[in-house]
Amino acid sequence: MKYLPLLVKNLFRKKTRLILTVGSFAVAMFLFGFLAIVHNSFSLASNVAGADRLMVQNRVSIIQPLPFSYRDRMLQMSGVKEVTYANWFGGVYQDEKNFFPQYAIDVPTWRSMYPELAVPDDQWKAFVDDRQGCIVGIKTAQKYGFKVGDRVPIKGTIFQGTWEFNVRGIYNSSKQGEDLTQFWFHQDYLDEGRKFGKGTVGWYVIKVDNPDHAVKVSETVDSTFANSSFETKTQTEKAFIAGWAKQTGNIGLLVTIIGSIVFFTLLLVIGNTMAMTVRERVRELAVFKAIGFSNAFVLLLVLAESVLIAVIGGCLGLGGVKIVTILGDPTNGMIQAFYLPGNMAALGAAIALGVGLLAGMLPAVSASRLRVVDALRRI
Repeated sequence: MKYLPLLVKNLFRKKTRLILTVGSFAVAMFLFGFLAIVHNSFSLASNVAGADRLMVQNRVSIIQPLPFSYRDRMLQMSGVKEVTYANWFGGVYQDEKNFFPQYAIDVPTWRSMYPELAVPDDQWKAFVDDRQGCIVGIKTAQKYGFKVGDRVPIKGTIFQGTWEFNVRGIYNSSKQGEDLTQFWFHQDYLDEGRKFGKGTVGWYVIKVDNPDHAVKVSETVDSTFANSSFETKTQTEKAFIAGWAKQTGNIGLLVTIIGSIVFFTLLLVIGNTMAMTVRERVRELAVFKAIGFSNAFVLLLVLAESVLIAVIGGCLGLGGVKIVTILGDPTNGMIQAFYLPGNMAALGAAIALGVGLLAGMLPAVSASRLRVVDALRRI
């Protein structure tokens, strides 16, 4: 610690260069942290998926419907414990920017299929008794100020017209990563008002009696409806969510590519900074050696300076990400879990430290090998 003042003084020798180097590092680490948040959100959605739930959709596309008659046939299959269904509504609230997922659900079976999404008993009963009732996720309720008892108009984009709903409950979950933005309402209410698609559903959800039977049940469902007008594609809920996420792009690959670019770029930036620093201080380093400091000391001095620049930049970048998460989700609920996980923060810190060490190694070794006589002759 007794050499810390010397280290700090060396850092601030060229203030403009220091600010630009640290700033570029901080921006790069901020970008890495933000992408890590997005990647974490998609991963959480997949990780919290029920191991005993299967998603059954039309083989052509999820936007193609399935007949309501499939429900009874699936309930008779071996290994099937329960079946529910839903329809995508696709409306907007007041303005096209105000979007959140709306599902017309099978009310009698939905709650038991998703017990992790908690609704108070009195609110659920009020929802069941009201044909125009709806249940809203707590994030959506907080975002738009919805309260139990409010009247909410939703403008249909697929099913035209303005649909009126009564907020009868708000659901929440203690399980991190759950989607708390959904809006549920009665399938019967949708069937009464829509002009097409009656007698069909968007997709089915099957609860199997044992997760080990998931593959067998999936094969049974798809083979049963093979060569029909409405062939099915059945997969685990985790696979379904992962596939849905991939439609927006391979976030994991994106994080890896950008992280690699950031790592390489920062190596060049800090490496160049340290090389310039060593060139400017050749005579000074030679004096250190002349008065008795060892080659190892000179090496560690230069290396410590490089690492300190990287650590300061990394702390500023990752700290900025943390501040953004504390202030609130800037995506307005477009991603489910807006926070920087500890493992990704640790990875960012490791990248910062690694970049500092690698970028400073070559200039540090070069400085440690300086010959005093040759260095003192330089102008």
